Amino acid sequence: MNTDPRQALAALIAALERHYEAAAASRGDDDPALDAATDQLTTAFDAYDDALFDAYDVATPLIVFDGEDLEDDEDDEDDDDDFEDFDDLDDDDDLDEDFDDEDDDTDDEA
Repeated sequence: MNTDPRQALAALIAALERHYEAAAASRGDDDPALDAATDQLTTAFDAYDDALFDAYDVATPLIVFDGEDLEDDEDDEDDDDDFEDFDDLDDDDDLDEDFDDEDDDTDDEA
């Protein structure tokens, strides 16, 4: 499917305008008009990105955000809690003392 990048750009701009209008008139997160405009915007962006790459070997510097990515990030934040207990350990000081003791032993032998 070779789409003209200029036509794909025009479709992307129109999708951005529809998304803006839907967002401005939105009645909340579960607004079906906003959901539809978001889906259309995603499709239009993907088509433009593909057309641009096919025609010129150039990709846009943008990534389409997927709501599933947010859920994965929230799970990652929960994983960080597992390591908080290790912050209280102060083993570095003990290691430094061990090295000092070894140096003292070496000096005694000389």
